[in-house]
Amino acid sequence: MNRLFLLVLFGFLSLCVFGQTPNSNYDEELAKELGADDYGMKKYIFVILKTGTNKTEDKAFIDSCFAGHLSNIKRLVEEQKLIVAGPFFENEKDYRGLFILNVDTKEKAIEILKSDPAIKEDLLSSELFEWYGSAALPLYLEASDKVWKIGY
Repeated sequence: MNRLFLLVLFGFLSLCVFGQTPNSNYDEELAKELGADDYGMKKYIFVILKTGTNKTEDKAFIDSCFAGHLSNIKRLVEEQKLIVAGPFFENEKDYRGLFILNVDTKEKAIEILKSDPAIKEDLLSSELFEWYGSAALPLYLEASDKVWKIGY
């Protein structure tokens, strides 16, 4: 019985060690530039934006904050700190949108979020999560800039 167990264990370990196949398309320079680990992944901060506690009805104030919110998004994209942003459709959880920030700690993300007027004025609040995704995600930005026809 012990021999059978050792044989099965050895077979399993062999598959784990020798069963991995190298990627013939691997670009070491690009992987290093993007901060990829051996799996082509890295940590980001995923942010869910929710309706904030500020219930003002001052339309001019709200419009000003959200204009600043959109300008801030544009600036963060240009700085490659913000990789993905977009609104949610209406939902029962008051989720308004999401960000994927190209930083590796919640502390860095909080500093970035402080620059957003809608968050600063509590029109939006945020929940932050560490997220493990493709290190190539920042490359999406170049393509995304080529597919929109009408700006905001």
